Amino acid sequence: MKTMIRAAAAALLACAVALPAAATASATTAPAPAPVVQSGAPSLADRPAGVVRLPAPTGPYGVGSSVLHLVDRSRTDPWVPEADGRELMVTVHYPAADRRAAGRPAAYATQEEARRLLEAVSVDDPALIRQVAKARTHSRTDVRPAPGRRPLVVLSPGFGMARYTLTSLAVDLASRGYVVASIDHAYESSGTSVPGGRTLTCLACTVMDESGWSKGALVTGTRAADTRFVLDRLTGARPAWKYASSIDRTRIGMAGHSIGGASAATAMASDRRIDAGLNMDGSFWDEPPADGLGGRPFLFLGTESHGPGSEDTSWDRTWAGLSGSKYWLTVAGADHLGFSDAPVLLGHFGLPHGDLPAERAVSVTRAYIAAFFDEHLRGEEQPLLDGPDSSHPEVRFHRP
Repeated sequence: MKTMIRAAAAALLACAVALPAAATASATTAPAPAPVVQSGAPSLADRPAGVVRLPAPTGPYGVGSSVLHLVDRSRTDPWVPEADGRELMVTVHYPAADRRAAGRPAAYATQEEARRLLEAVSVDDPALIRQVAKARTHSRTDVRPAPGRRPLVVLSPGFGMARYTLTSLAVDLASRGYVVASIDHAYESSGTSVPGGRTLTCLACTVMDESGWSKGALVTGTRAADTRFVLDRLTGARPAWKYASSIDRTRIGMAGHSIGGASAATAMASDRRIDAGLNMDGSFWDEPPADGLGGRPFLFLGTESHGPGSEDTSWDRTWAGLSGSKYWLTVAGADHLGFSDAPVLLGHFGLPHGDLPAERAVSVTRAYIAAFFDEHLRGEEQPLLDGPDSSHPEVRFHRP
């Protein structure tokens, strides 16, 4: 039996909302205590206006970004069956031809997405909404890509979280030479802006709350199907992205945070195009297939509470079922939200965000994820994956 933190909008700017997650669909537990803002901590309304600055990317390339609206009309949306198919918003980050490209700076989120994020903590301040929406993302909209064909990495956010909460990771991977597609899964985030002035809200959150999280496998299965559809639209004969020729369709990876990480394993089980996968602190909901993902590599990257023999037995069980190269790493001082942009946002507003400083949390996450994909999508040996490293003392390797 185990618990899982659902990173909803309120979690990003005030506290994490704990929800039960189960090793099997029928099991439930009491929610874990949610982190709370310490007495005397500054409120959002007390914060002065200022630009939210995400950490600068570390690779040699400038970064471009494109936003895509995709609708899969071959499927019924599980949360809104009357919808016209499964509606997805995708941000594609990629290496730019010019490190100092003169395109329009990409916004972090839309005004409406930022408003709904802050609304979750009862803040209605236009200045603070602008701080979130216009956070510096270090990318430019639709600039010309760098020449060559690049590995593709798909990112799936935590439940209740929007795709933009993985921007620090996406931009860094793009600066290192990857094309990165971050998916907003319909009706599973605090707010997703879609064309026509509409906003998709987290209707799935209500369903999951009412079911006691007995439908976790529905989330991972739906996200796996979302991923297959996005791969079809990015790498198929008639791609939806104008720069799709930049993608090397023979080198594809997937990473996710929380249930997005669990969905990476589920997606790999049903789609052989995905060559390597990574789970950031998410409970697994599906048993690994009999062939252990066919020998494809997988990385577990989590908090100390996700070490071997922990309450979340899904990590031990999934680890035992994998047959290829596999890595089990925990990060001392990290909390559940520490693998997303949450530490940066929380730190900007003076709110608690785990024991690791925000810049350090981002740096550790970026380093190990880049090393994993560099080794398994590019074939570049990475000593960082061999064992403990003195420059990353927070990271512990487990080999149960």
